[in-house]
Amino acid sequence: MSLDRENIISHINEACQSGARQVAACSVIGISAKTFQRWNKREQLRDGRLDAKHNPANKLTELERQRIIHVANEPEYADLPPSKIVPTLADKGIYIASESSFHRVLKAENQLNHRQKSKPKRQIKKPRALITSEPNQLYSWDITYLPIAIRGLFYYLYLVMDIYSRKIVGWQVYEKESSALAADLMTDICQRENIQRGQVILHSDNGSPMKGATMLATLQELGIVPSFSRPSVSNDNPYSESLFRTLKYRPEYPEQAFNNLSAARAWVQGFVTWYNTEHLHSAIKFVTPEQRHNREDIEILEKRKHVYSEAKLKHPERWRGDIRDWEPVKNVLLNPEKQKTGIKQKEAA
Repeated sequence: MSLDRENIISHINEACQSGARQVAACSVIGISAKTFQRWNKREQLRDGRLDAKHNPANKLTELERQRIIHVANEPEYADLPPSKIVPTLADKGIYIASESSFHRVLKAENQLNHRQKSKPKRQIKKPRALITSEPNQLYSWDITYLPIAIRGLFYYLYLVMDIYSRKIVGWQVYEKESSALAADLMTDICQRENIQRGQVILHSDNGSPMKGATMLATLQELGIVPSFSRPSVSNDNPYSESLFRTLKYRPEYPEQAFNNLSAARAWVQGFVTWYNTEHLHSAIKFVTPEQRHNREDIEILEKRKHVYSEAKLKHPERWRGDIRDWEPVKNVLLNPEKQKTGIKQKEAA
């Protein structure tokens, strides 16, 4: 019994011994006379709720529990969850216990975790956040389909871009997906861009050409560190996905399928030239990927800042605040930790 209850009983007993009525004393304390009488019994010196033990009338017997375990482990039911065991038994005219009872008993026996023959679902972590502050540090690549005249067949466009500058640093169109062809493309890029060992991280999805033995061996030989998206999560490779959208939504994108491989390659060559040298990219302050890749954007943006400043000096009444921000984008993030950085991932194109 708690100290408060003992004190209350003591005070009421003292009041009654002094001539007070029990009902009046209980009323002053704030309890009923029946509560005081119940508390005052010797067997009620401790709060009865603390020792309350309930034995449900419909509790399974030990024999019934063992039968559930035995049936659940029979070869016919060993791979099934309770939600399938119970109706299967019912179809045979058998009822042992409810689905919740099966679930509770199997959980207590640690037999509920992944009963199916299939492999359990893997917990795949988001790829680590990557940051780049200059060209040729972080590449992203992917493969997309290009339609051809034969239904059900495609050409495959391999496209590698520099995430910092958004420049397409390498591309090729082939008739098939191949780890070896991807490896050849990366070798060519490293030679043209003069890539040193340990200089570049290459991010991609989980396709077979990306994780093929030939490709991985070539990356190791070139000193390129691979990085991979989670399976079926396009958000982990947003720059390549956005670049493909820019490519396929160009007004010049053919409405009809490509007649041959040469035609496909010729069109992609034209797109890459436009994209790298003419496209004013919104995510890099409206300079071209080629200009940013060559670090020409710094001078270009400085000139724009000067032009805007001069315009404001001539007509300050037309400006409500500072001039437009023409500072170069310093860092570009891939899969940033949003809860830590609070920075929204930039659109790729």
